[in-house]
Amino acid sequence: MRPRWPVRLPRRSGSDGVLRVRGGVLERLLHVGDVPVIVRVAQRSDTVLLGGWAERRDAADEGLARMRFALALDDDLAPFYERFRFDPLIGPSVRRAPWLRLGRRPEPFEALAWAVTEQLIEVERANAIQRRIVRWIGPACERTGLRDVPTAAAVAALAPARLQSFDLAGSRAIALTRAAREVASGRVDLHDADHERGWRRLRAIPGIGSWTLERLAQHGQGRYDQLPAGDVAYLKRVGLLRSGGDRRYELRATEDEVRDFYAGYGEWKGLAGVHSLRVPVQAGTRWSSPDSRSAAA
Repeated sequence: MRPRWPVRLPRRSGSDGVLRVRGGVLERLLHVGDVPVIVRVAQRSDTVLLGGWAERRDAADEGLARMRFALALDDDLAPFYERFRFDPLIGPSVRRAPWLRLGRRPEPFEALAWAVTEQLIEVERANAIQRRIVRWIGPACERTGLRDVPTAAAVAALAPARLQSFDLAGSRAIALTRAAREVASGRVDLHDADHERGWRRLRAIPGIGSWTLERLAQHGQGRYDQLPAGDVAYLKRVGLLRSGGDRRYELRATEDEVRDFYAGYGEWKGLAGVHSLRVPVQAGTRWSSPDSRSAAA
């Protein structure tokens, strides 16, 4: 296929142990119901080649569709590029890296589960927890050695103590098993187009807050209008931008200040946020919230 907008495939294997990159070819094990699907993706110039192998053709087709979603191959970012390529803050990054996308998971439960594991801990420790979960619970392909993230049903069947044995904090282990039970039972349908309905039910679970749901929205449901405002990276970045780039102090913005800062980017605030993290902050230059009139132009 030829993507609707320039794309660059990942060049490294995933930190959680499920996405493998060898010789420029991406390999991933997925499951459509109980049917395992092997998907391989490669890029030649502006063309992307995808192959899917499964016992049933419909399962292979679904696996390919999930990887197209995960890599955002069907997303047209031309409207974002035209609107913000000359934005004073993110314009330089938009022009240099028009191919930049939000990282996604082929299955939304993966995004939800990994968001819970990443709460309030450093990235390296969270990745180690994820690798342990994949290694000990995730289904494997004997032929390729690939592993998949465990399903919601598999996680729902676990005792929280089992997740704690992988170094996940007790409160987060309980939150993850409760969320998995909601999804596995069908009470929360993460594929439903009415995302907000599922978010409301998940939000009722102690330990599932706005940051976790915004990560789910971005990385599991393809929402460009969502931004994890409580993320330390954004709290630090907005604090730095508003303070004039003075790195002598660690000035963090509040979550509300982060939301206000990116509000002018409207339905593209999630992607705008990723670009803003790539922009060097020059000392003495203070930034306020972007002009919402330019965002609506």
